[in-house]
Amino acid sequence: MQALDHARYLDLVQGAEVLEADGTGDKVLRLVDGSMLKLFRRKRLISSAAWYPYATRFADNCQTLAQRAVPCPQVRCVFRIAAIERDAVHYTPLPGQTLRQLLHEVGRDDELRRQLGGFIAYLHEKGIYFRSAHLGNVVLTPEGTLGLIDIADMKTYRQPLRKALRLRNFKHMLRYTEDRQWLLGEGNPTFVQAYLAAQGICSETELKHALG
Repeated sequence: MQALDHARYLDLVQGAEVLEADGTGDKVLRLVDGSMLKLFRRKRLISSAAWYPYATRFADNCQTLAQRAVPCPQVRCVFRIAAIERDAVHYTPLPGQTLRQLLHEVGRDDELRRQLGGFIAYLHEKGIYFRSAHLGNVVLTPEGTLGLIDIADMKTYRQPLRKALRLRNFKHMLRYTEDRQWLLGEGNPTFVQAYLAAQGICSETELKHALG
């Protein structure tokens, strides 16, 4: 992690577009060259972020995903910006559109559901537990593959995920009403069947029970 003084930080963000902010300040900025700067603050004094900052986690997760052939952002640098009490990761974004942006495109829904089911199975087989899994964090790239963004909240294992973690991950995916309706609306089996076809640990009954 590199120290970034206030003057250099102001130079870096000059002309940037603020994409996300809250009451504490900017969170995500698109810089003039199209790259991204994601800012992190430690929310509690006593927190794991004190010894393993979120910006470093983001960068480490990008490296792990790339090693496991999962498309993701490309990290340029990780900064500590003492003047604003923030850490930051500077990265090249993963090109494409999120699945949430593509919801209900004519003729594509089942195709995307099928692709997503296989993709989630691939992540689980590769030992990737993406706790922030939702349709806004999965991107369809111009090459037609799926990838992940906003990946600070992720854990990876050397072995495929055990059944309990897989089922818990599915519950995470259904937190948002719109996502749930798109994935499972009117009893559509496409997403579930695609996941089941790509793995051999969870049964259909167990998965349906987890999905509620």
